[in-house]
Amino acid sequence: LVIGKLTFLGVEQVRFSYNILVEGTIMEGSKLYVEEKNGVVKCSSCGYEGDFMYEDNPMYHVPTPTLRCPKCEELVNIVGGRECTIKSIKLVM
Repeated sequence: LVIGKLTFLGVEQVRFSYNILVEGTIMEGSKLYVEEKNGVVKCSSCGYEGDFMYEDNPMYHVPTPTLRCPKCEELVNIVGGRECTIKSIKLVM
């Protein structure tokens, strides 16, 4: 399973939910592998594609991602990190 960080799905919460769902089925005892994918933004002004620009505002106590380009400070579009996809399924009998 590939989970984008911008889905705000907690990996441990997904694992917990998975274990509840497979309980009492032929999937019980199966393993769930989770890979997290960072958010990616793209700037239509300068062409930058990569990580977010972070604003360090003491009011929030942690750096906060912004929707501004780290190179030219124009607005950016989110192009990655919002997905939750099944990467592969392996069945061993």
